[in-house]
Amino acid sequence: MKKVSQAIPKVDSQALVTGKAVYTDDIAPKDCLIVKILRSPHAHAMIKSIDTSRAMKVPGVVCILTYEDCPDQRFTMAGQTYPEPSPYDRLILDRRVRFVGDAAAIVAAETKEAAEKALRMIKVDYEVLTPLLDFRKAKDNEILVHPEDNWRSLCPVGADNKRNLCASGKEEDGDVDAVLAECDYVVEETYHTKANQQAMMETFRTYTYMDVYGRLNVVSSTQVTFHVRRILSNALGIPKSKIRVVKPRIGGGFGAKQSSVSEVYPALVTLKTGRPAKIIFTREESQTASSPRHEMEIKVRVGADKDGIIRAIDVYTLSNTGAFGEHGPTTVGLSGHKSIPLYGKTDAFRFVYDVVYTNVMSAGAYRGYGATQGIFAVESAVNELALKMHMDPVALREKNMVKEGQVMPAYYGETANSCALDRCMEHAKQLFGWDEKYPSRDMGNGKVRGVGVAMAMQGSGISNVDTASVAMKVNDDGFYSLMIGASDMGTGCDTILAQMAADCMECEMEDIIVSGVDTDSSPYDTGSYASSTTYVTGMAVIKTCEKLKEKIRMKGAEYLGHNVDEVEFDGKKVWCPEDGSEISLKDIGNQVMCRNEEALFASEAHFSPISPPPFMVGMAEVEVDKETGAVTPIDYVAVVDCGTVVNPSLARVQTEGGLVQGIGMALYEDVVYNEKGKNFSNSFMQYKIPTRMDTGDIRVEFESSYEPTGPFGAKSIGEIVINTPSPAIAAAVENAVGVRIRELPITAEKVYREMKKQS
Repeated sequence: MKKVSQAIPKVDSQALVTGKAVYTDDIAPKDCLIVKILRSPHAHAMIKSIDTSRAMKVPGVVCILTYEDCPDQRFTMAGQTYPEPSPYDRLILDRRVRFVGDAAAIVAAETKEAAEKALRMIKVDYEVLTPLLDFRKAKDNEILVHPEDNWRSLCPVGADNKRNLCASGKEEDGDVDAVLAECDYVVEETYHTKANQQAMMETFRTYTYMDVYGRLNVVSSTQVTFHVRRILSNALGIPKSKIRVVKPRIGGGFGAKQSSVSEVYPALVTLKTGRPAKIIFTREESQTASSPRHEMEIKVRVGADKDGIIRAIDVYTLSNTGAFGEHGPTTVGLSGHKSIPLYGKTDAFRFVYDVVYTNVMSAGAYRGYGATQGIFAVESAVNELALKMHMDPVALREKNMVKEGQVMPAYYGETANSCALDRCMEHAKQLFGWDEKYPSRDMGNGKVRGVGVAMAMQGSGISNVDTASVAMKVNDDGFYSLMIGASDMGTGCDTILAQMAADCMECEMEDIIVSGVDTDSSPYDTGSYASSTTYVTGMAVIKTCEKLKEKIRMKGAEYLGHNVDEVEFDGKKVWCPEDGSEISLKDIGNQVMCRNEEALFASEAHFSPISPPPFMVGMAEVEVDKETGAVTPIDYVAVVDCGTVVNPSLARVQTEGGLVQGIGMALYEDVVYNEKGKNFSNSFMQYKIPTRMDTGDIRVEFESSYEPTGPFGAKSIGEIVINTPSPAIAAAVENAVGVRIRELPITAEKVYREMKKQS
């Protein structure tokens, strides 16, 4: 491998550092209509009437749309493969508003100022209803978030809108209760993770226009270009053939843009007016009317025998999907399926879950996608089990962790064909200096430093579901065009896929031009989510390159007058070892431009029946001020097994970024509602995300395994890296000052109160 495993700069790095990257708002014409949303001030209400007459008189206002102007057919904004597990529970605009910030009307005007003035002049008469805000009381509550009869669920996920259930289910293996009854040590606790915002730099934004063929063109910052086409078709009631979706450069997504948050509004305006339109979400809108992480409360029972063998794990997850069900049925599964299988010696497990509707902002996808919440709960319970047993938590994990070759019953019965979790633990232990630091050190002056550890796993794509396609062609002069449908959202997938193609084709990176996503010209790809791009799309690249190489050999053999089995292709030329005749790729590329019936073009698709997990170990050191409860991160060591590391620089940046988000979830980030359902976390003044000054030292290393089903032995890395900070930091705080915080974030106030209770 000459390109894979090398720290090659991103293919768009020069554009980025010189400020030439083109985003959605850069592409939109200056004269397009500005779209704004009138948002509900109530958590639950029925619109009795809307008076738009005064607002329509504002100079520059072109149209104002209400629920009467929208198709009356339910759809989902979840960017998932059809049939979507998420229920069809939305209208573009609905008479019933279901959270503070829900869309009540759409305004389109020539200027931002005119649109905002019109918003203030619309009069809405609401019938205020009692909101359902406590997700613990939502199931079978008399208040129904979705009482409508045209609500529907396409997949058997245990959904029932008349019970406020977006999904429910149960999976088990063995008799958990009987095994736990036999255990010498049992921990039974409940853990609570709040909603978190992805807080990407570029807010939600979309630009739409009609082309000369009467087709709706949508330029949007999205991770799921092809899914957006289907979502808009369902929402607007027009054929997919009448819709084209283009993804320009994305200014961050982290899962937020796996939901179609902004696209329907300017699209409807363009259909109604025939004019180009764009919507740019403000930061406040992105904080209060978007798609944050699902709030979850997770009850865990874990039991071990006197020798420290963990014999049973029991998990019940209650997930809050909010007002709508985007990603509700699927995120919850990861809370059990990506946490329980970390322990490979259990005799029994049980995983039960309910996903409920409430009258708060609807949740969606966020890096980690449910595994983050489940790993916080299960890993915290294991750390508490270690304390109860007076055992080093590293030693407890070393006895119980899943090993390579083991079958994982709680992970759909898959086998861990590539697993370096044991080496990750040993590497992290040495790098961190665990034995010298565990459990705590008194630093004097009321400061104590404690340490904690956690393990994590994720997946590599969605097994037996999602598909990636790649197309590649030889151009004149012999350079290649690589066309992909996966969305590079800053992760560098354009680069790593080009690295794989360069190694397959034995060429230089400069010889490959990577094209962005356009539903009219790109091969189909489900999109950039579920940690799928490296593993699934990467295999599509390899299959496509092998097919294209064979076509090049065939064409070169034809030009040389040989049979195809008599020639070789070395990336530069096709040549015959027997007589030394040769023809360069450049000449082949130019000659096929005339008198040719065989296009030097190949396209292949890939899906996988399995989803091999990457693994990770994280170790945290924090300093706690015993007088105030303030927690300061000091050191974080992460060792990751993502199979073959395709690009060490990009993998390191991915890991560091995910760790910072995980530290933010653990210590700082909190979505807060008042008693009427108003979201107070509406800006970065209220919603605190960590800066580089707030995270301490972060050190990242890799322990490579080889995944036989992955491209060059690679697995995913995008999501797993966010999963270990919250349980590791919670354990570090407990080791420092003896208090266990089971609700995130771990604030100074919570630590202080628990210390006061203790004293």
